[in-house]
Amino acid sequence: MRLLVDSHVLLWWLDGASRLSPTVADAMASATNELLVSTASVWELSIKQSVGKLRVSADLHEHALRQGFSELPVTGVHACAVRDLPFHHRDPFDRLLIAQARVAGLTLVTADRAMSAYDVPILPAGA
Repeated sequence: MRLLVDSHVLLWWLDGASRLSPTVADAMASATNELLVSTASVWELSIKQSVGKLRVSADLHEHALRQGFSELPVTGVHACAVRDLPFHHRDPFDRLLIAQARVAGLTLVTADRAMSAYDVPILPAGA
């Protein structure tokens, strides 16, 4: 399974996975699953770091790559796919993740219940 993690799921994983459900923690730890982090999530978390809403000492991008995540770039196809999404969710970063999951056929790992309104496979992340 190819798992695209939401920004908060990435933080939870990098913090030791205690906030993740056992099912999600097992899925993310499984060598048979591919872990993906979107450039959009790296961008979102970098903004939060720069304005002081997120305090972490590590470079999250590098740390995620060292933990086995592959980076999913944002493409024009992903950006255009946002246009076709209904407005169940207004957060632009989350809408981009949903578009990326739809375009690439990925399972989105998130604790954000609003994302389940879209036609993408969701793996609920919360413990």
